[in-house]
Amino acid sequence: MMPKPFVFEKPAGMRDKLPLFFQASEQIKQQLLNKISVWGYQMVQTPTLEYFDTVGEASAISDQQLFKLLDMEGSTLVLRPDMTAPIARVVSSSMKQVAYPLRLSYSAPVFRAQQREGGRPAEFEQVGVELIGDGTLSAEAEVLALMSDVLKETGIQRFTITIGHIGFVQELFIEILGNAERAEELRRFLFEKNYVGYANFVKNMPLSSIDSARLLKLLECRGGEDALLKAMELAGTEKAKKAVSDLMQLKKILGDYGAEETVNFDFTLLSHMSYYTGIVFEGYAAGIGSPIAGGGRYDDLLSRFERSAPAIGFAVRLDYVMEAIGQMPDTSSRTCILYSGERREEALRIAAEKRSSGTPAVTQDITGVENVDTFTNRFTDVIYLIGKTQGEETK
Repeated sequence: MMPKPFVFEKPAGMRDKLPLFFQASEQIKQQLLNKISVWGYQMVQTPTLEYFDTVGEASAISDQQLFKLLDMEGSTLVLRPDMTAPIARVVSSSMKQVAYPLRLSYSAPVFRAQQREGGRPAEFEQVGVELIGDGTLSAEAEVLALMSDVLKETGIQRFTITIGHIGFVQELFIEILGNAERAEELRRFLFEKNYVGYANFVKNMPLSSIDSARLLKLLECRGGEDALLKAMELAGTEKAKKAVSDLMQLKKILGDYGAEETVNFDFTLLSHMSYYTGIVFEGYAAGIGSPIAGGGRYDDLLSRFERSAPAIGFAVRLDYVMEAIGQMPDTSSRTCILYSGERREEALRIAAEKRSSGTPAVTQDITGVENVDTFTNRFTDVIYLIGKTQGEETK
């Protein structure tokens, strides 16, 4: 039998948003949505609950991280673990008659169960976009340039966008190893950014010195344009060479957007999202240990909903953005009208006038206040209507 939670205890990974944090996060979120909107993306909203057999299985989030429940008919539901799979469902059903390409955006909380000792949030808000039905490099450049523009809009002073390519890594591993199990082990090291473990594992594999050296050289394919040149030297198949060539062209297009200064390349970059098929990318801010944004190309996901199309998108983690920005000052302006009973009518009239002009106003009977100084410190302005005189004092 599970112990009863303490009266103030929350489920693991869940957080409260107190007024100042909520206000600041809503402000940042609206700035991001406004920026996305001027790029021509249209907002959609999907249900918090989805069927496990559709969105749950397509989401690429591990089964252990899904919040599951049963509806009254016994069907298994999940709290949406991401927004890409739900939007793929919408595009393939309610928007089936709308021609490609589609530019869609969203702002929504997603839910991923965490171990109690993990310390990570199980509910967090994402703001993001999906460009569906366009498989060109131009679409990839647009999404990357938009993500750069969005991160600039947050006011974060220093950030970088790191780009990798799932297809390149897969081609290299298949060419050298020819064994899915060994390739998966190497991918795990890269996903965890355990480069020492990766190097040791490669050195202990029964490979020729040439093949071992090629796998180790992958770790050097990180940085600016030199990373692209090293990757091209490493590419042994036409698909791998095309992946690198595409990234070289992508870099040029990003230059046309003026976004190349925020970008670097890392061919060891992998994602836990198994539906990514091509480029993957992550945004990093100084002092934050996890990516504040990320995305990639997923050209096979829509086929699971019977409307095949290439697609690419990104999501910004609002909580990590707030952490990167740091403490934001309380810029809200609120007036408190503190009154005694005989001046209630006067207080309500003044409050109505202020509200009609757009100024938030609180009316408070002084007899309901435990400590006047502590209470009034919450407000920008305080009007005291105490006693029978008509005098007012403004703080």
